[in-house]
Amino acid sequence: MQKPLAERMRPVALDDFSGQRHLVGEGKVLHRLMNSGQLPSMIFWGPPGTGKTTLAHLIASRAGLGFFTLSAVSAGVREVRDVIRKAEQEGHAVLFIDEIHRFSKSQQDSLLGAVERGTITLIGATTENPSFEVIRPLLSRCQVYVLESLGRDELMEIVRRALEHDEWLRTRKVVIREEESLLLFSGGDARKLLNLLELCAMSAEGDEAVITDNLVRSVAQRQLAAYDKGGEQHYDIISAFIKSIRGSDPNAAVYWLARMIEGGEDPKFIARRMLILASEDIGNANPNALVLATSCFQAVEVTGYPECRIILSQAAVYLACSPKSNASYKAIGEAQSLAHKHGSLPVPLHLRNAPTKLMKELGYGKEYAYAHIYKDNFATQEFLPEPLSGRKLYDPGANPREEELRKFLRKNWKEKYGY
Repeated sequence: MQKPLAERMRPVALDDFSGQRHLVGEGKVLHRLMNSGQLPSMIFWGPPGTGKTTLAHLIASRAGLGFFTLSAVSAGVREVRDVIRKAEQEGHAVLFIDEIHRFSKSQQDSLLGAVERGTITLIGATTENPSFEVIRPLLSRCQVYVLESLGRDELMEIVRRALEHDEWLRTRKVVIREEESLLLFSGGDARKLLNLLELCAMSAEGDEAVITDNLVRSVAQRQLAAYDKGGEQHYDIISAFIKSIRGSDPNAAVYWLARMIEGGEDPKFIARRMLILASEDIGNANPNALVLATSCFQAVEVTGYPECRIILSQAAVYLACSPKSNASYKAIGEAQSLAHKHGSLPVPLHLRNAPTKLMKELGYGKEYAYAHIYKDNFATQEFLPEPLSGRKLYDPGANPREEELRKFLRKNWKEKYGY
């Protein structure tokens, strides 16, 4: 039985690798590391099918190092120690751990000594934010690189390469008549794209395998009928869940929640996404939403399935029924844009700390107006760097709670928020 198309087409040279030009392009960080032979331990964070496993293989191959791989789904501390022992026998090797976010604290602890000694170069792959899922001592010893979903041109280049180089596809005489559904159902995932292409080629009738949007939809819907927490519908259903809450529909929110629960989704993943939504999409329109979402996350950690389904449902319904505002989310986005655009603007003298006599003599903190000695605990003064003076980054949303904030800001900051 032959390997799946995605495995048959796995690149063996960097020139055949599609996407991630910000990492592997000429002169970029991974390109430089691969040429230098100096390989730090690293974690690849990104959606499925973006090349995390392939990059690990290419890095080890370029460095001429042994390559060991473990899946966090099935490996335990014993397997980790066995691999470390084999790496010691070779002198040095690359250990690739897929889905490292699924490793427990003790499993991650078992890697620390080998990473510190240089016995292994660890390359971990994760679809989850490593700041949440990787223990701090291990994270501090790894460089984190973010991989991006593949774009249309990159995906179609992968398809063209498969049609040209895969013997079975050439024998099947595959013709791509329509490509929109292939791209749509792939979702930027190269593995998903190639395996869907192969299934369509198997399903097509006639001497030529003509790929049309109708054929792709028919095949894809049969394949995606079940929830796959490993990747296939993982992102689609969590997206539907979040958008239902953002759209204030508790009925749809609970339905998509049930789909994830029935599929065995990690309850902490669901709770974490609601925690983010509580700030991003509700914010100060209902500050209690963040409090409840935080409590939900903590309760889910303590209880687990099946009881935590009730807690998740309560939180989802509350968030869906809350007024919505993305004002704080927009404010930090604009502030980050200004910080990037203007660089390290100096802190105004009146806001600087003055712990020494010299700093006081230089005027540090001299003109600062201590708010609590003024009427209503407010004194008019500029807190932004001079080039950004007068900027308004936070614009309260149109909801009762933030209207109260708007009144407060209008009273104190008339020029920014009007009279």
